[in-house]
Amino acid sequence: MAAWDSRNRREPRTPGDPAERAAAFRNLCRSSPWKWQSLRFEYLDRPVPDSSPAAAGDDVAPDLVRAWLRRPGALRLETADGLVLHSTTGINDSRDGLYVSSTRKSWLLPPQLVTPVYDGGGLVRRRPEAAYGEPCFGNGRFAAALDPVELAGNAPVPLEFPHSNAVELGPITEVDHEGRPALETTASPNPGYRPADPDAPLCRPGRTLLRVDAGTGVCVASRWLEDEPAGYGHYLRLLAVDEYMLDDLFLAESMNLTDVRRHISWDVPRDAGPVA
Repeated sequence: MAAWDSRNRREPRTPGDPAERAAAFRNLCRSSPWKWQSLRFEYLDRPVPDSSPAAAGDDVAPDLVRAWLRRPGALRLETADGLVLHSTTGINDSRDGLYVSSTRKSWLLPPQLVTPVYDGGGLVRRRPEAAYGEPCFGNGRFAAALDPVELAGNAPVPLEFPHSNAVELGPITEVDHEGRPALETTASPNPGYRPADPDAPLCRPGRTLLRVDAGTGVCVASRWLEDEPAGYGHYLRLLAVDEYMLDDLFLAESMNLTDVRRHISWDVPRDAGPVA
């Protein structure tokens, strides 16, 4: 993962000027690939109006999905009852077929192996060309929430002309999301907005409430404000960041690997005689 020294902070550092706050929010939306390697979280494919822990899943909502994600491409999903919905099966497959295709895209490096342009606060101002992409489940909003670059674009627009950014941002506030600092704003898409999945964008026409985690750059909540009370959006609760995850977690069949974090006892029977 590209290093970015002591400026890689876990709390928002938005300045007071509205234009600078908007730039910091967009840079945070570009920063996800360099802020974490693995996540454990709970996901609801619907908005939570009051953004309370109970509404988000403390009462174990039936549509709650628990997820373990390790970049690049390893994903495990379970229902609230522990039923496995999806488990990656090809994380150790050969890449020969991809490279034989001899396309330019097949030779791009993962984003963690290239260095972006950072701003003064340690957030990504300009993203380099790389093999971006997150695992998808259900619809494209799941992957877009993990790397919400569609809200900002790969780099700042040359000039702040009206409607030149991907989305127009309202006032930006610092909020608490499930015990973690986050930035919240309302956004409206511009003509240049290009969501990763046109059928499931993070920002819909009109106003959408967006919340981005300050430590990971993940869009942890979205709610379309033009469709009350039913709503459109998602809610994500982060449980662990950069947690150690074995390959066994993502395979259909266990490889019986040893978890080196656990102590392995070696018990010798008392009546064991000398070895001949």
